[in-house]
Amino acid sequence: MSKTRSLSAWLLSTPGSGRKAELRLFGVIAACCLLLSQFSSWAINASLAQGESRVLIDGLLQFTHIRNLGGVFGMAQGMGWLFAIFSIGLIAGLGWYLARGRDVRLYEFIFFGFVAGGGISNILDRFVYGSVVDFIDVLGIPYWNYIFNTADVFIHIGLWPVLFIGLFLHR
Repeated sequence: MSKTRSLSAWLLSTPGSGRKAELRLFGVIAACCLLLSQFSSWAINASLAQGESRVLIDGLLQFTHIRNLGGVFGMAQGMGWLFAIFSIGLIAGLGWYLARGRDVRLYEFIFFGFVAGGGISNILDRFVYGSVVDFIDVLGIPYWNYIFNTADVFIHIGLWPVLFIGLFLHR
């Protein structure tokens, strides 16, 4: 059996008896993502004034400290509380699905850990700072002027593989 086939078989496997190990894996991944995201929010808040930028790779990447009082891509500014409530509901539903859903696959425990950790971090930013701390500023991409944070990166690290595996490997 090829390595690719055995990896996909492992990712598509379902928990044997019970889900303790898989839920623990989900929790560890979520906690690591949460801690890294919260540390980055704290570090940016402590080292850059709002609106200030620091170039990392000239013409490509800089840290620019901004606050997002709204939701995804800065939509609905001033409605951050609504996004926090919505996110809490989504993460609660995700937890229920992983704990009680039928035929939950290993890849879902792994990648939803990234989604939950990033989502919880954005919720905590709203409670701790009153807004989401965004700072990753990618330059040089036409029609792209968004600034995001590590929590958003973790959410994407989780969502895209779930979509890909669900659409192309999980039959």
